[in-house]
Amino acid sequence: MSHHNTAFQQLLKPLSRHDFERLAKDHHCGQKLRSATRWDQFIGMAMSQISGRQSLRDIESNLESQQAKLYHLGAKPIARSTLARINEKQPAELYKAVFYRLLNQCKQQPSTHKFRFKNPLYSLDASIIDLSIKLFPWAVSYKDKASVKLSVGLNHGNMLPEFVSLSDGSENDMIEGRKFKFPRGSIVAFDKGYVDYQWFGDLTKQGVSFVTRLRPKAVYKVIERRAFTKNKGVTSDQIIQLNSAHAIKRGAPTLRRVGYIDRESGQKYVFLTNNFTLSAATIAAIYKDRWQVELFFKAIKQNLKIKAFVGLSRNAIMTQIWIAMITYLLVAFSRHSAKTGWTVQRILRVLQLNLFERRCLHDILKPEKRRDKKNEPQMRLVL
Repeated sequence: MSHHNTAFQQLLKPLSRHDFERLAKDHHCGQKLRSATRWDQFIGMAMSQISGRQSLRDIESNLESQQAKLYHLGAKPIARSTLARINEKQPAELYKAVFYRLLNQCKQQPSTHKFRFKNPLYSLDASIIDLSIKLFPWAVSYKDKASVKLSVGLNHGNMLPEFVSLSDGSENDMIEGRKFKFPRGSIVAFDKGYVDYQWFGDLTKQGVSFVTRLRPKAVYKVIERRAFTKNKGVTSDQIIQLNSAHAIKRGAPTLRRVGYIDRESGQKYVFLTNNFTLSAATIAAIYKDRWQVELFFKAIKQNLKIKAFVGLSRNAIMTQIWIAMITYLLVAFSRHSAKTGWTVQRILRVLQLNLFERRCLHDILKPEKRRDKKNEPQMRLVL
């Protein structure tokens, strides 16, 4: 019988221990850690993300029960008091740096989206992570609400969150959205929460196309009416100039207005873009595909621990969320071993039951169908 490392150890292969230790040295605060290391912290927190551990006591007891298998990971069990102290005191920026280092490896995998054009396609959105106002007073965003905000730029080619930032729940979506530097030639889809005429001009100068919704009260004049195919739900295709005082002051560029009606629901939409090359139907389809980023938020909230937290400080919360994002990347990286069509969500559920099993990760994520015993020769009745 061949020897296999645990599924957890195989899952962590893309993460270089050498790079991790170097980054840990760069992001260290205070005295030297003695009873546990940042690697011990990461292993414990990453294990809790996949296995669904709810508390520090849960993490401690599960690590102790798997002590022999942790040895091969270069880690050891960590006491809950020690884990709580490291989560609170040691900078969460370490895991932000680890995330982007690992992301560079994941981006080397082949990626393609469902559209014919070759431009990279992104969806930009933000999601609120609710917190208890009594337990997290530092995160108060409104009078009766506490939260942090997770902003993501999702690449549709590989379904990886290539742009990620964490901010206060009360912060406007545009503040973090403007910081993301999308590559030249890419296309970005976002909702009306990101409408900013000056940013539209900046994106156009950077060679980045965008697709969004036109605000109902927007003031504009039609410069040109373009021909379009009527049997694809498109109702209009125009070149417009936003000419309100605010738009002129902010330097809004010449844009394209596309009217569209969904045949299934009868809902009418008006899209705004700076792309004059793609067909009007494709512009509408791009915005519809923006739903992928909503599915991403749903997947991480249902399968990773970013709603129940094991620390109370801001640093502990940021640490847990960044480790959750690293875990998502590791699982996404393992998709080449999984059955075709398996989502990250499904892989996470399978790994939850097999995390410390000594089996080939490929066999866990791509199980062979068992033969029907009734059809096997030894089960047949010989007359």
